[in-house]
Amino acid sequence: MHALKNFLRGGYCVVLNGRSHEEEMHVISKELEEKYSIECLVCMGDIANEEDVKRMLDEVQNKFGRLDVLVNNAGIVYDMEIEERATSVFEETMHNNVTGTYLMCKYFGNFMKSQDFMTRIINISSTNGINYNIPTSIDYDASKAAINSLTKNFALEYAPNILVNAIAPHWINTEMNVSLSKEELEEETSKIYLKRFAEPEEIANFVYFLGSEENTYITNEIMVISGGY
Repeated sequence: MHALKNFLRGGYCVVLNGRSHEEEMHVISKELEEKYSIECLVCMGDIANEEDVKRMLDEVQNKFGRLDVLVNNAGIVYDMEIEERATSVFEETMHNNVTGTYLMCKYFGNFMKSQDFMTRIINISSTNGINYNIPTSIDYDASKAAINSLTKNFALEYAPNILVNAIAPHWINTEMNVSLSKEELEEETSKIYLKRFAEPEEIANFVYFLGSEENTYITNEIMVISGGY
């Protein structure tokens, strides 16, 4: 939502995607339209379902006729010991995080490439996919490494029409980390040069820069935001 607000302030019309809570999504959409004087489209569907992705692309094309920026931010994680992790859990994480990103880049990116102006794709990765490994989130780590690879391949596939990058944050001060114990929180914070977790707004600001017209030359990059970890 933080990155979304930056685009709204910049005058962008937006598309909201989700698999559930459709009524709430439409309420949010209406509030955004009234507050920012923009148009907002709600596309319900599973990004890891090919038919849903095709349908959502049709809805976007019919509503706006163009697409300037795609931010792939959907992701799930289940923390548990490896011996406790069922194969189905591993597959669910990979299906949602990797297949979902692939399908969105494939179908939405192909449409974006056909336009006669430069567009941008930002995939949300993690330092877990680069140099920070946690066995209790082995599937999440693998999925983020795969997203980094997808980013590089799509950057080559869509050059020079689309700038494709990934952002790889480290610890962010979000609800995903509320389960950390006081000891874990202190230990991880001590390893960060800036001695704190990133605030969501700090990540959102960089997402907006990469997706805005201010970014004219950055592509094929995995941008680490770690506070000096």
